[in-house]
Amino acid sequence: MSVRRVALLTAGGFAPCLSSAVGGLIERYTEIAPEIEIIAYQYGYHGLLTGNSIVVDDETRSRAGLLHGFGGSPIGNSRVKLTNAADCVKRGLVQEGQDPLQVAAEQLQKDGVDVLHTIGGDDTNTTAADLAAYLEEHGYHLTVVGLPKTIDNDVIPIRQSLGAWTAAEETAKFAENIIGEHRSGPRMLIVHEVMGRHCGWLTAAAAADYRKRLDGREWVPGIGETRERWDIHAVFVPELALDIDAEAARLRGIMDEIGNVNIFLSEGAGMHEIVEQLEASGAEVPRDPFGHVKLDTINPGAWFAKQFAEKLGAEKTMVQKSGYYSRAAAANPEDLRLIKSMTDLAVECSLKGEAGVIGHDEEDGDRLKAIAFPRIAGGKAFDVQQPWFKAMLADIGQELVPADHS
Repeated sequence: MSVRRVALLTAGGFAPCLSSAVGGLIERYTEIAPEIEIIAYQYGYHGLLTGNSIVVDDETRSRAGLLHGFGGSPIGNSRVKLTNAADCVKRGLVQEGQDPLQVAAEQLQKDGVDVLHTIGGDDTNTTAADLAAYLEEHGYHLTVVGLPKTIDNDVIPIRQSLGAWTAAEETAKFAENIIGEHRSGPRMLIVHEVMGRHCGWLTAAAAADYRKRLDGREWVPGIGETRERWDIHAVFVPELALDIDAEAARLRGIMDEIGNVNIFLSEGAGMHEIVEQLEASGAEVPRDPFGHVKLDTINPGAWFAKQFAEKLGAEKTMVQKSGYYSRAAAANPEDLRLIKSMTDLAVECSLKGEAGVIGHDEEDGDRLKAIAFPRIAGGKAFDVQQPWFKAMLADIGQELVPADHS
């Protein structure tokens, strides 16, 4: 296959890998196929629909390595669903009666794109596959090679998504300062709300990372600086059942003994309980066009804090959210190594005309390869039976009871 022009786009929410992945793709093409032209669509599918793109010039190619040190995305993101024509019309991205999928496909054809690299979650990458299929039906061959991006680490069947390790580390760093507030008042309750609608991986991984940081500290118990007060006392994720009364009784004992309680909460945890209570009271629960509960409107952190504050007899309560702090960070060394291996393979696959999403396939011995688009899906649940997670819960005295949302 002869490749003359490749296009890049980043889409969905931010994760700490976007700038580095863009930089890695540019670097690799420049190293092994400098004659191939690279363009980048601005703000993801938004730019593709509107024809808003830039050419990656020689100066950018020579400085692409610097992108590994940045968070965010140099080419911009957006949340655009190409199959939601009404939304695209409302936002002025297409005209009434136009099919966004067709508009995007025709723009790729107009721009002479042979390879499209999408850096995003399952929706981003499967939408790109739909574009390729549409173009193939109309006699235009496009190879789509995606990279998996999500701080939730929930793309099926990929073992590790880009940016998730960094997000967990940054979330733990955020928690250090927040939990430093535990002596700002007597009987202090701190709820650290972590991003994550369905998957508790980020909350669990961040909690584990935070506790490793505590392992490296020395303490001054004589004046009250103890590990017990800095530790996490509960980790709530969607994949665990939650008995609020039982947990409150356990945590009240901790509050009585040391004077504070620190909770790591996935924003999707307890969602069923919250919705149940709200609907039972006659309140309307806002949902998006896909039927998902709008988490920002029900505010899980505040809801949990209110429930527990009363039951624990907390005199002061603090709720802090780490999501935007963690998701726009620059990639850490662990993620940089993963990004390097994935971007190198992505370029190799593009030159061979091999489509798919790059990742370690959990259903094929964790082999790094281009995984066929039909096998890509979101919403991979966090496995609460993993030994490291079970050991952490046992250490903090929390019972492990898997949730049953069937």
